[in-house]
Amino acid sequence: MECCIVQFQRLCQSRSGRLVSVMALMLSVLLVFQAFTLPSKRIYSTQYPSSKLPTAFEGGSLSKDFSTQSQRVGKPSLLSNSHGPVNFLQLSKKPDLESSVSEIDGELQNDDSDDGNWLDDDENLDAEFSNDLGNETILKKDLDNGFLFIADGNSKENSHLAVEKTRILDDELMSMRGVLSVNSSKNGILSVPITSVTEETEADVATLLNQQGKQELSHNESLLSSESFPTQLNRPRWSSAHDRQILAAKKEIENVHISENDRQLFAPLYRNISKFKRSYKLMEKTLKIYIYQEGEKPIFHQPLLKGIYAAEGWFMKLMESNKHYLVKDPSQAHLFYMPFSSRLLQLALYVPGSHNRTNMRLHLQNYLHMIAAKYPFWNRTGGTDHFLAACHDWALYETKNIMDHSIRALCVADLSIGFELGRDVSLPETNVRSPKNPLKDLGGRPWNRRPTLAFFAGKVHGSFRSLLLKYWENKDPDMKIFGPSTFRVGRSKMTYIQYMKSSKYCICPRGYDVNSPRLVESIFFECVPVIIADNYVPPFFEILNWEKFSVIVPEKDLPRLKEILLSITESEYRELQMGVKKVQRHFLWCTKPVKYDLFHMILHSIWLNRVYNIKVR
Repeated sequence: MECCIVQFQRLCQSRSGRLVSVMALMLSVLLVFQAFTLPSKRIYSTQYPSSKLPTAFEGGSLSKDFSTQSQRVGKPSLLSNSHGPVNFLQLSKKPDLESSVSEIDGELQNDDSDDGNWLDDDENLDAEFSNDLGNETILKKDLDNGFLFIADGNSKENSHLAVEKTRILDDELMSMRGVLSVNSSKNGILSVPITSVTEETEADVATLLNQQGKQELSHNESLLSSESFPTQLNRPRWSSAHDRQILAAKKEIENVHISENDRQLFAPLYRNISKFKRSYKLMEKTLKIYIYQEGEKPIFHQPLLKGIYAAEGWFMKLMESNKHYLVKDPSQAHLFYMPFSSRLLQLALYVPGSHNRTNMRLHLQNYLHMIAAKYPFWNRTGGTDHFLAACHDWALYETKNIMDHSIRALCVADLSIGFELGRDVSLPETNVRSPKNPLKDLGGRPWNRRPTLAFFAGKVHGSFRSLLLKYWENKDPDMKIFGPSTFRVGRSKMTYIQYMKSSKYCICPRGYDVNSPRLVESIFFECVPVIIADNYVPPFFEILNWEKFSVIVPEKDLPRLKEILLSITESEYRELQMGVKKVQRHFLWCTKPVKYDLFHMILHSIWLNRVYNIKVR
């Protein structure tokens, strides 16, 4: 009996050993299989390293050595408890994100924006494309190699500059175009770990995002509505001599002596030419700007100088090279510039077909966390003395609730979806065809050599464009209204320019959005613009009398368009066309900025909004 028991125990031990061996072997095979089949996951975080954070700020005066200061943000102070949560930005009112999402539902059905007027300029995000960045550098998107910087237009990448810039893109951007995963780090900064998609197709990623559906979007939106955003401060947290300088400038502008006579500017074009000139002069005399050096290229510090998003790029280029307004010491600045490209943000982080832009918004939020942790200026005013310039259609959404107390210069100047007149700035959308010569083909025929009554050619973007073509395409010989198919046949891009140069009125209808590069193009080619876009705020609206050089038609009056234009007498048209020629100087990009040009007009609008919103402690 004992012998049987011993044999049974030996048998069990033998079988147990074999079972353990088999299980170990299976586990090893599984691990090897996973190692070779699952995509690699490189995690990136844009959070500011906690070891480099400044100490909490307690005092009321401002020192130049920010690294040794303490700083209070709301109730908790930065690093007052290195193990506890810290909110670097102020708590805001709870954002109405549901209405924000509903407003853009229609736009999300169209990932491409209104790419202007050449009819064949659409840039498919799934295909290869090139963007001229200026300085003889081209940003190229290649399906096999991702983003590449190419020097001198060559496909060779043997120069040190091209290799270095390509490495930045590979390391900092391509890995970000995957599935969004949001975590809260121990020190309270939201980091954005993003799965690499180097071994997954974009279609797979889009499928995964679609499977997650509204639940994932709702989760990400809830993170954006958490205690991570700046509050609107009635007054700055501590006083500044620079605030008092701006307040003094405001009083001087308001008390200026009114005069209608001016040798440089045509007074009827302006709401109040005396106040404008005094404000402009005070800007030249007073304004100092600090540009944050933080942020990696190409999303930050990399201007696009060609195409319909060139406005943000030209402003960035000219701002960063300006010696008159810039200061190296941020404590000497009245305003702070956040130099990012909304177009490159989209190209770098948006997953085509995903219909989800939350990760772009979170990327900007992390940037704000970084500068708010490193510098005291954002938290002093809640961001009201910070500004940005962004021309992509999605910029208003991307900056909503995280930068919406800052001064936002936006091409999408639509009052119905969040643009705020008096705080935001309407950024002119400009289609720059030649970065080396932005003034190429400037001008047009005189008023009496423009045989065409009205001209439009463009894509059918949005329902209103469809109505425009329905009413006027091929309906009247005086109304040269073309859709894509009717304009392409046998015509070149120069034909588009010649139509603008030889038409009395150039139609600037809304597309998916209210803004269009046709508005500035009309002025460029000295054609009277006809704006048909309800709720659109034209550029420099606070300064210019738009009725003196344009025609504004309500969308409901589209069927009466020709009747309205014919009701304008010849003498009235001559005055409008002269107004276009006089105001043209304010809408021109110059490689070397000159007084009253487009760069200075944008900067003046930013300055003026700060002047009239300044509050002191």
